Amino acid sequence: MRAPIGHFDTATPAPDCLDELTRPVADAVRDWRGNVPADRIVYVDTDPQWADTAVFVEHYGRELLEQSANCVVVAGKRGGETTLAACVVLSTTRVDVNGVVRRQLGARKASFAPMETATGETGMEYGGVTPLGLPVGWPVLVDPAVVDLPYVLVGSGRRRGKLLVPGKAFAELPGAVVLEGLGTA
Repeated sequence: MRAPIGHFDTATPAPDCLDELTRPVADAVRDWRGNVPADRIVYVDTDPQWADTAVFVEHYGRELLEQSANCVVVAGKRGGETTLAACVVLSTTRVDVNGVVRRQLGARKASFAPMETATGETGMEYGGVTPLGLPVGWPVLVDPAVVDLPYVLVGSGRRRGKLLVPGKAFAELPGAVVLEGLGTA
């Protein structure tokens, strides 16, 4: 199959290559219940040496810069309690952690979660965290610009490989909240 965006040698519907995904991501694809059919989520095999966004777009297509999203794990703290959440924003923007995220989580303080926390809690590799397959109960905060794109490139749970996901599918993820102003220039 041809990838809907980018220049990839191989593109496969994610349900047909679950063994290429981490267990939580494979489970999320297998159990997908959204209005977007699971076979519209596409796995593309990519070399881990090109995993970082700037290098990635040079290798697989400059147009991907405007069609890529980052998924970062944040920790909101209030009164000794910590709430973990994922934030999904276009790769050309930054997450408004101290404004929009902090208020949405009802936290006194919010920050990016340490790498060990992000990977340990998600079961995903650093640099490959994706909003598909996150722990039950996590808020998944999504910028509307991500939802508005026909397809979005995101991590696959590993540094090797990426997922191409229809933008509107992000609004259907468990715990998803579409938040205006989440991604800032």
